[in-house]
Amino acid sequence: MPHPRRLALPTFAVAILTLVAGPAAARPFTDAAGRVVEVPNRATRVVAAGPPAAVLLYTLAPDRMAGWVRTPSPAERPYLAPATWALPATGRLTGRGGTANVEAVLALKPDLVVDVGSTGPTYASLADRVQAQTGIPYILLDGAFAKTGETYRQLGAVLGLGPAADGLAAYADRTVAEVAERVARVPEAERPRVYYARGPRGLETGFAGSINTEILEVVGARNVAVGGNGLANVSPEQVLGWNPDVIVALDPAFRPGDDPIWRGVKAVREGRVYRTPTLPFAWFDAPPGVNRLIGMRWLAHLLYPALFHEDLPAIVADFYQRFYHVALTPEAKAVLLDGAVPARR
Repeated sequence: MPHPRRLALPTFAVAILTLVAGPAAARPFTDAAGRVVEVPNRATRVVAAGPPAAVLLYTLAPDRMAGWVRTPSPAERPYLAPATWALPATGRLTGRGGTANVEAVLALKPDLVVDVGSTGPTYASLADRVQAQTGIPYILLDGAFAKTGETYRQLGAVLGLGPAADGLAAYADRTVAEVAERVARVPEAERPRVYYARGPRGLETGFAGSINTEILEVVGARNVAVGGNGLANVSPEQVLGWNPDVIVALDPAFRPGDDPIWRGVKAVREGRVYRTPTLPFAWFDAPPGVNRLIGMRWLAHLLYPALFHEDLPAIVADFYQRFYHVALTPEAKAVLLDGAVPARR
């Protein structure tokens, strides 16, 4: 599914940014779109163009971040390195609902912009235009989930953090391969049918093939929402007709058991409605970034308990240490997994 990006900076702002971007020692770097960009030999003040890029940059190089796309909430901060809590917010440079704060971007004086998402001609052209207008090197990295390892290695190369990036990339590649190998043992007809519920009423969903439900396909689940594109609103009657085996919900306010129509859905009747963890980044999408790595592992445990026997809380703690640079307390783990796993009987 295309990523709907559009330039968010007004003309007067990019003119000013051009003036503040000073010369620096540079070297050529070929990004995921095949663009050759002159990047700093050592980029130390990096701005993420949107949420997926912010997650990627934070996991690899929190000390190189010049700011967040948005300020972490009080609930998110315990799951992030304290040194990053007070970083300024810039807003989105590009993307749906671009909200870049021009003054904040100017004050940060970034030496590199990183974007993650689609790498087709439209977005390569946009990156070229932003770079030409601002004078700031702008690289595009592939946001496809299957390219997670490769994307880490590319960012590691541009930032001079090869060994650290290789470690995260190896974890990603190993996890994806392990899940795929086990799920391949399950016949297609026996794989769970899943509905992804967004919003407090659970009536927004991502259709099969959309980036919002990409990890359902990665774990071999069958998305019941077919016949549409991207995100869309549906009716309770439509979900009842699909009759999913499992519902994965993004909004904790969604309580289908309180609605007589929803109570007719198989997943609701059998108590297989699970809330995706969202701290500090949602595990399923929102944003559709590398944060989905732990979501993939969680879904695999949730949907195929006979194949995945490992201690999920231990896997979660290890992931948060490696990628989010925090040691989870037992209480923090409990908050994350509340409603996300079957209740103990």
